[in-house]
Amino acid sequence: MTETVTLAHGAGGQQTSELIEHIFKKHFENPELTGDDAAVLQMEAGRLAFTTDGFIVSPAEFPGGNIGKLSICGTVNDLACMGAKPLYLTCAFVIEEGFPMDKLEKIAQSMEITAKEAGVRIVAGDTKVAGKGQVDGVFITTTGIGRIEDGVSTSGKNARPGDVVIVSGDVGRHGCTILMEREDFGIEAEVTSDCAPLWGTVEALLGVTKDIHVIRDATRGGVGTVLYEIAGQSGVGIRLNSEAIPVQDNVKGICGMLGLEPLYLACEGRLVIVAPKEKADDIIKTLRTGKYSAEAAVIGEITEEMAGRVTMVTEIGAQTLLPQPRGELLPRIC
Repeated sequence: MTETVTLAHGAGGQQTSELIEHIFKKHFENPELTGDDAAVLQMEAGRLAFTTDGFIVSPAEFPGGNIGKLSICGTVNDLACMGAKPLYLTCAFVIEEGFPMDKLEKIAQSMEITAKEAGVRIVAGDTKVAGKGQVDGVFITTTGIGRIEDGVSTSGKNARPGDVVIVSGDVGRHGCTILMEREDFGIEAEVTSDCAPLWGTVEALLGVTKDIHVIRDATRGGVGTVLYEIAGQSGVGIRLNSEAIPVQDNVKGICGMLGLEPLYLACEGRLVIVAPKEKADDIIKTLRTGKYSAEAAVIGEITEEMAGRVTMVTEIGAQTLLPQPRGELLPRIC
């Protein structure tokens, strides 16, 4: 194997076979992984969730993860938000000519580790090599399929007045991490991405109650964008309590200096959950015992007033409108 990826690795010949054998098959090996044109899978009867996502994060490696880990977490979490146990993934790589082979293997290894934690199998894929400068390092697209648990029906359309809004942990950390890695602001602060696979969190949640109205992962645009989407889909208002929103002190400090709102910074390991108020205590108790949800908190409620809007009750008791996000919030976070 060469030290870097060459155009020959994407040409379909011997070098392509070597790349697949020594990098991808080495880390993705499982009984369903195929060398044929498509994987053949045995599926249980029931409702399926099916999703796809592209990842072009820059930098490709960051504190708490890399694009490989992110690509698994992103698709697994999209399935989990529909109440679906992730079963199978496919992945497609577009790699820039000259990309270091050791970095590519590290990415594949991260995907292997994260897929095992999530209980999902990578069963098929594709590799393309683009000329120098045509791609920023490596882009990954993952597609996933999962089986929706019986009795579960989650959607952004299901929020009802009287429901509570829950976040599964502190917010804004992934977006803040990427921003600090990409730009030199001269700020002394250590921030680590919250990137994590969340099926285990959702499975525990569904063990408490299947009467969950909405589950969303707060990726691009963060919690604030997700809440505006839910308010619009359900035709309801959302009122937040600013003091209840968990934000790490270092993230607060960075956002304060840069004039950013943590609610609009991406998370890659956090859920926004809308559920009946009477279920809130049990949900929070369960989430706080989880690996990725120890700081779960009720941060607001669904209202009939101000339909389509998100408002915030401040520390002094005033109610203010949370601005609807517009334009470029923070590019290239996922």
